[in-house]
Formats: sequence, C-alpha cells, structure tokens
Amino acid sequence: MQKIRKGDTVVVLAGKDKGRSGEVIKMMPKDDRALVRGVNMVKRHQRQTASQEAGIITKEAPIHLSNLAVSDPKDGKATRVGFKTLDDGTKVRVAKRSGEQING
Repeated sequence: MQKIRKGDTVVVLAGKDKGRSGEVIKMMPKDDRALVRGVNMVKRHQRQTASQEAGIITKEAPIHLSNLAVSDPKDGKATRVGFKTLDDGTKVRVAKRSGEQING
C-alpha cells in the first residue's frame, strides 16, 4: 500500500513551487514521481497534429515523491502518513498530524 495515491491533495515541500498544493493526477511508481495539477509547470513546444494546434503549451512535469507530503484532512498542512487496521480488518491510511483517516 502506497502513502501517496492518485486523487490525493498534496503539499510541495521543496523546489520552485514550495508551499503550493494540488491534486495528484498521475502516479509513476517505477520512477518515484507524480504529476500534480498546477505544480511544476513547464513550457513545451508542440508540433501540430490532427487534434492539436502547434505552439508553446504549458503542462505539468513529474515531481519526485520525496518533495511531496499528503495534506492533513483537518487543516490542509503537510503531514506524514501512517497505517492503521480497522476492526473489520481493512487497512487505512492515517494522518500522523491529526490522527484523522485519509480518504481513498
């Protein structure tokens, strides 16, 4: 079970977007990286295709998981993630900061 998943709200801990938060769009577990909406934006030159116009587009670049932390469901600040087994045997992620369960 991984600590950060697609759909989580994360806070950037280091780099040019430090302090910003966004939703994880895509996980890349083999590279230990994630795409976060609106974070680590880069400009790329785009060749014209049948569906897309040519020009310079801005898109998200992958960011390393060590620079991300899950945001606490209670106050939105960065927190570490722990695991807890519920009475019915399911394993859930818990925010270390508030002890609150993380959705998903």
